Amino acid sequence: MDFSKYGPADPEWTAYAATLPPRPTFDSQDAEKAHYNGLREKLAAAGIAAFDGKIVTHDYTIPTRDGASIPARTYRHKDHEATQGPGAVYIHLHGGGFFFGTLASEDGICSRITADTGALVLNVDYRHTPEFAYPTMYHDVQDAFAWLHQQIASDDPVLGGGRLDPKKVVIGGISAGGQLTASLVVAHHVKLPGCEILHDLPAPAGQVLMIPPVVAPQHYEKIQAALAGPSSMVECAEAPVIPAWRIKFFMDLKFGDVEPGPEDFVVSPGNVPVEKLKGLPPTTFGVCGMDPLRDEALVWAKWLTEQGLARCPGSVPTNIHVIPGFPHGFRANGARLSEKACKRWDDIMHGGIKWALSEPKATGVFEIKEQ
Repeated sequence: MDFSKYGPADPEWTAYAATLPPRPTFDSQDAEKAHYNGLREKLAAAGIAAFDGKIVTHDYTIPTRDGASIPARTYRHKDHEATQGPGAVYIHLHGGGFFFGTLASEDGICSRITADTGALVLNVDYRHTPEFAYPTMYHDVQDAFAWLHQQIASDDPVLGGGRLDPKKVVIGGISAGGQLTASLVVAHHVKLPGCEILHDLPAPAGQVLMIPPVVAPQHYEKIQAALAGPSSMVECAEAPVIPAWRIKFFMDLKFGDVEPGPEDFVVSPGNVPVEKLKGLPPTTFGVCGMDPLRDEALVWAKWLTEQGLARCPGSVPTNIHVIPGFPHGFRANGARLSEKACKRWDDIMHGGIKWALSEPKATGVFEIKEQ
């Protein structure tokens, strides 16, 4: 496999990047986190405000297995409030290298999702580094998934009372949130040890993986072995947003003194033997071409798609998209990029939710749609 053709910069990105100031420096991790979270929240506030008060939100506190709690927020567009019958819900997990991100930083994204798809959106603010390390954030997401199903079965005025269908729960995320998504879906499917809270719950209706890392960097060997040449980790080592040094920074904080083993599939869902993944829920991949994480997502997408041939009946329905020449998470630049560029991203993410809910069938054909 060779996906290097997707790496060269798109002219729009090149022109935009030339206008950017140098990356700022910070005296501390706290200062850096506050700066970028503040920028994200400002963009998110403008995003939800664009809907002129038509987004209805409710805040929740989700208990976690260690006796703590995490915040969550639901979003519903007023035009969809009268939907007849049990509706769908989308669990959104934000990106940020397990370091950045807040509940409010996702207000714009979640508003756009509910407006376009009609699904109720549940935004889960899992805990971050450096205060919390692996496996806390993975446990938080599992606990939130279990909590949601409890609420669906309850009389909760937003989530319960027959308003939502437990078989129409789609989960997805961006970057770190994409890995948390893949981890949960795989842990549920193969019943990973330590993830028992998931085992008896309904399977997700689908997963939407936007720019996801699917293996721990320490255990990239299977991905590299599938490639014809150097991986995107090498090709895009100096790419914008998350160059190689930035990935190392995030991973050092996430793992701390813990060294994940080669069969720690919670952090490396992409390394699970593919024959164990037949029947995995429909999976959308949204991949950026100029991204160090590009190849692991596309290799895993190919494995999931084609493992249903004669060797292993039961392939996974996949919906695979690449945006050539744009870097990791470019959508965060919002209106500073063209409407067309932003729409390319949104169409993949929102379309992935709709596609999963359409109950698609596997084709066994590995097809990359270039946006």
